[in-house]
Amino acid sequence: MRLYDFILLCACCLAWGVNLPLTRWMIQDVPPIFLAGLRFLGLAVLLSPFLPPVPKQFGLVLAIAMCIGGVHFALLFLGLRAAPASAVTIVGQIGLPIITVLSIFFLHEKVRWRRSLGMCLAFAGVIAMLYQPGKFSFEIGLVYVAAAAFVGAIGSILMKRLQPIPALNLQAWVGLMSIIPLFGVSFFTENGQLEAIRQGDLHLWGGIAFSVIFVSIFGHSVYYQLVKKYDITLLAPLTLMSPIIAVTTGIFLLHEPVTLKLILGGGLTLAGVFLVAVRENKTLPDHAVAQVKTG
Repeated sequence: MRLYDFILLCACCLAWGVNLPLTRWMIQDVPPIFLAGLRFLGLAVLLSPFLPPVPKQFGLVLAIAMCIGGVHFALLFLGLRAAPASAVTIVGQIGLPIITVLSIFFLHEKVRWRRSLGMCLAFAGVIAMLYQPGKFSFEIGLVYVAAAAFVGAIGSILMKRLQPIPALNLQAWVGLMSIIPLFGVSFFTENGQLEAIRQGDLHLWGGIAFSVIFVSIFGHSVYYQLVKKYDITLLAPLTLMSPIIAVTTGIFLLHEPVTLKLILGGGLTLAGVFLVAVRENKTLPDHAVAQVKTG
């Protein structure tokens, strides 16, 4: 990989890694689903020039938008409200193993022993993160995150049926289609939205701008361009810099605890995801795998 491209990838991973702790910080003052709606509103406004043309497979794009947009982010942000960003980051990595499992059942993907071992390790690590010993229950915030990863993986499977479409055109429609569902659900299930807007200061609006511009637009655009130039099996393992950055940021800036469960569960999950990522997925388009990696 050229040095310039590696620097771009590192910049993407830095943006993605900082984003979850930043969102965790913002969610303390803003209803989570409403915050997700604000993010997609900003995305739709900035990418409005890329809305034309209307996608030919409009219904399929709507389904994908709900999976990788509205529903995914609603569950993810609910998880961030209830769980530390470092733990959310680790559990969220389960998306790639999930998409591999779905590929086996629905796309007849052939998986050999290395990816099978990787999936087992990743799932074992996430279960270790979710389980609360002695309570016979799971941490609800991390359950939301696991559900978000599952929904996002379904969206990537649906992309297999999508005809070629420019990345920014797809992102623009994902943003537009996610606004009404998110704000609608927020209206009926949350309160304090107007107060959050009135009291919103630089950290709120700056955080939303960072998520929209650097995480969604810059991060996705650069990563999709890199996917066109390099094999996904080279890029995907390198993106594991992102959860490491996120965990480190959560620990040092948000003062989140370093627990044995985080160390062991995180280590198993990341090791498993690495084994899955370094093996080629032959049935999915690269942009679908890229979507799982970038969120």
